Amino acid sequence: MDQQEFIHKLFNRNKTCFSGFPDKQIAETFIDELFFFLFGTHEKKYKIEEKLVEQFESLKSTFSALLYELIKDEEEVKLHTEQLFKAIPEIYQQLFLDAEAILKFDPAAQSIEEVLVAYPGFYATAIYRIAHQLHKQGIKTLPRILSEYAHSKTGIDIHPGAQIGDSFFIDHGTGIVIGETSIIGNNVKVYQGVTLGALNVAKNTASTKRHPTIEDNVIIYSGATILGGETIIAHDCIIGGNVWLTYSVPAFSVVYHKSEIQVRDKNPLSQALNFVI
Repeated sequence: MDQQEFIHKLFNRNKTCFSGFPDKQIAETFIDELFFFLFGTHEKKYKIEEKLVEQFESLKSTFSALLYELIKDEEEVKLHTEQLFKAIPEIYQQLFLDAEAILKFDPAAQSIEEVLVAYPGFYATAIYRIAHQLHKQGIKTLPRILSEYAHSKTGIDIHPGAQIGDSFFIDHGTGIVIGETSIIGNNVKVYQGVTLGALNVAKNTASTKRHPTIEDNVIIYSGATILGGETIIAHDCIIGGNVWLTYSVPAFSVVYHKSEIQVRDKNPLSQALNFVI
């Protein structure tokens, strides 16, 4: 296949395949502008209240244009736009509960403002809550674009279909995976490297609950893996680091992984050590 033939084939394929998909770059710009509108630090934006009204209306226009590429129906686009922006005040209040939880439980956090502008766990949670609202509205593709954008920036992968309660605390966050049908209650704390996943990835299970339920006041420490749609971590449990769970745990349990570590001096051994990498 020569270059001209390849370009022609690529043009025809992309024209067909990506018809009706939202623009990824515009989607990423929109979500960053919305996040900055809600939590930005630029002093000038607070000097004139009317400017915030203008920015809010501008964001609505941007979102409508973005959504039109996906839906192609002006009335439906208008309905979805109003529905999202009507939900923004409630999402904002919910995100402040998340930020307050981080400030309360992270010894390194110095102020609520620091959490809002500097914490990747808060950013990932914020994008998730907006993407989740779009998911609830039945909008296709766009919620995943937004959540994967947050994933690329933070290393935190939260599917927009997951259900997460109030005062959600993510510490560090890198490597966290929260699957589509996960259900997480209130006041849950999750540390880096945690996976809430499925026991298998068979396509015919797509419409079933594949990911675990985490009830209120649970702490899940780094590296823990919890799998399965029937797996329930009941309220007030502590799941220790590096635990692997595929079954339910009753309330007020402490689950931990015990590994054996030996310390010796550096003098030569009579027998060679077998290191397992």
